[in-house]
Amino acid sequence: MTQKAQQDPHSKHYDDDMPAHADVGQPGHTSQTDPTPDHGEDSYVGAARLQGKKALITGGDSGIGRAVAVAYAREGADVAIVHLPQEHQDAQTTLGLIRESGQQAVAYPQDLTADGAAEEVVNAAVSDLGGLDVVVLNAAVQRARSRFEDTPMSEIRKVIDTNLVSHIAVAQAAVPHLGPGCSIITTTSIQAAGPAPPLFDYAMTKAAQVSFIEVLGMELGERGIRVNGVAPGPVWTPLIPGTNFPQGKVQHFGQDTPLGRAGQPAELAGAYVYLASEEASYTAGAVIPVTGGKPFTGG
Repeated sequence: MTQKAQQDPHSKHYDDDMPAHADVGQPGHTSQTDPTPDHGEDSYVGAARLQGKKALITGGDSGIGRAVAVAYAREGADVAIVHLPQEHQDAQTTLGLIRESGQQAVAYPQDLTADGAAEEVVNAAVSDLGGLDVVVLNAAVQRARSRFEDTPMSEIRKVIDTNLVSHIAVAQAAVPHLGPGCSIITTTSIQAAGPAPPLFDYAMTKAAQVSFIEVLGMELGERGIRVNGVAPGPVWTPLIPGTNFPQGKVQHFGQDTPLGRAGQPAELAGAYVYLASEEASYTAGAVIPVTGGKPFTGG
C-alpha cells in the first residue's frame, strides 16, 4: 500500500522570525519581501480541473494573486491579470509562469479606482481571452493606522475605493459576459471576523466584502453564476512589508496562529481552484477561511 506523504503544517513552510523590514511603502514588490513568498512555482501540480476556462485576476502580479494565476494556468486555464503600472516587473514574472504552463497570459497595467477602468479591463479580457468564466477580485491595499482620528480621509477613500468599490465595478462589468457555471471569487480576510484597530478601514472593507459575497451569491445564483470568497489569515506577501507595521509585528508575523507561522500564497491557491471548478458546483455565497487555525465567523 502506498503511503501518502504528510507534513507537519507547523513546519511545512518558513516558521522562523521574519527578517526586520523597514516600511517599503505601497505597492510592495516581491523583490522587497524577504524571504521570498512561495507562490507554488516549484510545487503546484495541476490536474486539468479548469481546462479551457478563461480567468481574470485583479492584483494578479504578486502574492496571493500570483499563486492563483500559477495554479489556474497549471489547471488548464488562460489567465489575464490586472496590476498597477508600477508593478510591471512582478507582473512580467507572473506572465512568464503562466506561459510556462502552456496557457495564454495577458496583463493590464491599470488602476481600477479610475473612472471606466473596470469596464476597460473586463472588455479587454473578454476580447483577448475569447470569453470569461472566472473573475477573481483580489486587488487590495492596507496601511497600519496610528490613531483613528489622525487618519486622512483621502487614505480611507483609497482603501475603500480599492478594496470595495473597484470590486463592485469589475463584477458589474463582468456579469453580462458570464453564464451558468461561471464564478466570481472575492478575497476577503480574517480581518472581516477579527478586526484589528490599526487596520480599521481595511477591516471594514473586508467585512463589507462578506456581505457582497452573500448578497451576490443569492442574486446571481439564480442565474447559475456562483459567487464565493476566500478569507486568508496572515499570509506572507508584499502587502505586509508595505503596511507600515512595527518591525516586531513583521518579524513575528503569523506566529499568533494555532499553526504558529504565516501562511504562504501557495497554501491559498487550492481554495481558489476548488471554487472555480466543477467540484464546487453546489457552493455559492460561501467563504472559505484559510487562516492557520484562527476562527472565522463572517463579517
